[in-house]
Amino acid sequence: MSRIESFKRALEEKRAVKIIAGIDNFDIESVKKVVTAASNSGASAVDICADEKIITMVREMTDMPVFVSSIVPEELAHAVSLGADAVELGNFDALYKKGMTFTSAQVLNLAKRTKELIGDVFFCVTIPGELEISEQVELARELELLGVNLIQTEGHFSNESPSNGVRGLIERAELTISNTIELTRNIDLPVMTATGINPTTASLAFAAGASAIGCGSCVNKLDSEISMVAVSRSLVEIAERNAQYSVELV
Repeated sequence: MSRIESFKRALEEKRAVKIIAGIDNFDIESVKKVVTAASNSGASAVDICADEKIITMVREMTDMPVFVSSIVPEELAHAVSLGADAVELGNFDALYKKGMTFTSAQVLNLAKRTKELIGDVFFCVTIPGELEISEQVELARELELLGVNLIQTEGHFSNESPSNGVRGLIERAELTISNTIELTRNIDLPVMTATGINPTTASLAFAAGASAIGCGSCVNKLDSEISMVAVSRSLVEIAERNAQYSVELV
């Protein structure tokens, strides 16, 4: 089974876990730690930035499926030539902190250009969480017609101080989970829930209809490699329980 086929199977079984190093994480040592944690925990894939040195390094490090994220179609096409198994247009959440915004038309145009360049390579597109939900649904339908393989949801960046404890974790994930519910009701494509997904909120994402979760800061912000593996493994175990529960419902 090819690397991307193994990820597709995880999607079908609603147990896919993508560990995200970060679209703006160009720290080689940091990325190494994230990739090692993802690999050692049994995650379904790892997501890295579109830096040539990092892509080459990661491809040499692991046989697990590698996603490369960027908002530049040409960078995504180049990533494929370097060994990426999948490409992702987005994740936009990290870029909002820099004052960037994205309209539905901009995302669709970027997706069309990327699709032209990459052909049949597995293609994921992030739906900007800043869009009204009606716009998100319409964009997702357009992307489905374009031949995109996976939709990723997101919440939004906020400078407001979150609540303490579990309440703060749930508040951080609330928007992306609600977006997941709306999108899974309106499209046939699998949906990956990202932004604020961690061991506390992962089960909520799957309950909302997600086939996959994308988890970044709960892993890549940790200082200890042991902690990175432990958190990643916890996410994988939650996903595996969801897959078993889905089978029991059939």
